[in-house]
Amino acid sequence: MNIRQEIQLIAQRAKEASLVVATLPSEMKDKALSMMAKDLIDNKEILLAENRKDLEYAESKGLSKALLDRLTLHEEGIEGIAEGLRQIVVLPDPVGEVVKMWRRPNGLLVGKMRIPLGVIGVIYEARPNVTVDAAGLCLKAGNAVILRGGSEAINSNRALGSILQEALAKSSIPPATVQVVPFTDREAEEEMLKLEEFIDVIIPRGGEELIRFVVQHSLIPVIKHYKGVCHIFVDATADTEMAIDICYNAKVQRPGVCNAMETLLVHQEIAPRFLPPMAKRLQKAEVEIRGCSRTSEILPWIKETIEEDWYAEYLDLILAIKIVNDVGEAIWHIGKYGSSHTEAIVTSDYNNAQRFLREVDSSTVLVNASTRFSDGFQLGLGAEIGISTTKLHVFGPMGVEDLTTTKFIIYGNGQIRTS
Repeated sequence: MNIRQEIQLIAQRAKEASLVVATLPSEMKDKALSMMAKDLIDNKEILLAENRKDLEYAESKGLSKALLDRLTLHEEGIEGIAEGLRQIVVLPDPVGEVVKMWRRPNGLLVGKMRIPLGVIGVIYEARPNVTVDAAGLCLKAGNAVILRGGSEAINSNRALGSILQEALAKSSIPPATVQVVPFTDREAEEEMLKLEEFIDVIIPRGGEELIRFVVQHSLIPVIKHYKGVCHIFVDATADTEMAIDICYNAKVQRPGVCNAMETLLVHQEIAPRFLPPMAKRLQKAEVEIRGCSRTSEILPWIKETIEEDWYAEYLDLILAIKIVNDVGEAIWHIGKYGSSHTEAIVTSDYNNAQRFLREVDSSTVLVNASTRFSDGFQLGLGAEIGISTTKLHVFGPMGVEDLTTTKFIIYGNGQIRTS
């Protein structure tokens, strides 16, 4: 068979499996998830060996440090991936939950019940952990999933997919519930995006170029995860030491991820005493600092920003800094240049904190905490399948509930419609 036929067969098998997994009892799904976690640990040497092949290939292709970081599996990371599955096990099963009920004047009892989305296609780059997170979340929510990773992670993803499918088989669940696309050709991705009769939704994770390609070519609804241009605003009343710790963590702890801070906004009143120690600490971590003209007056050695810097998702040890007059200007800047991902304010002013929470139109907004907490695992979702930066049908980190929709259920006792 050619690639088009192979992809269609994968999708057909996923559709068939989705009809089975949608009705599975919670205990059966949880048993499979636990088996997956155990098997990942038991096969960690195989996973590490396959991942080394991918890393060698990626290094030969000159991939950035950020992508190499996302691609790398290590023993601690495999344990973390397995723990994510264990956390999904203890989450409530959303399938079948009645979220709302009301009675009509004619006596009909109307409700809404959670049901699986069906078949979910996930298209992503570099990150082998997405293979497991997506598989676990989709299974818990009663969905089948087709996983199309990037060429740089093909060996890791194939190995992970094989382990997950074996765990499903041992749990008497159709292995086609989780399938990894074995091809790296762009043709496979294009064919997958045409199969609206089999696939219910597409979730892309990766760089902006990938997301835009998927949106432009998909006949299937897409839940978009665009770039993370994340901001922190240090207010006039911020505790300086707290602000330095938060900003350092948001930029330096893992700069190559979408919830890392890319732009730092600083209130003009605190800037003279905050920026010098902040810059000193960032310099020690080899962060390149770029700033507006007002920032340059305090830090004359930095590179001055250009307009493109405010839109940039650096995914690297680069930070843009802008001094603003007040919280209103900070909110305006985020509204113009942000990507609706994650923003934070560091402040002791309750009113400014509440205004920031209300008026910043991003999927996650924090007060006095690092943007790095915009993560499904950190927020108690067990794991995440992505961070939606659009509002249909979900906004922000996507967990188990976000992989369901609702249907109407109606109880009657003989009612008929007369008009």
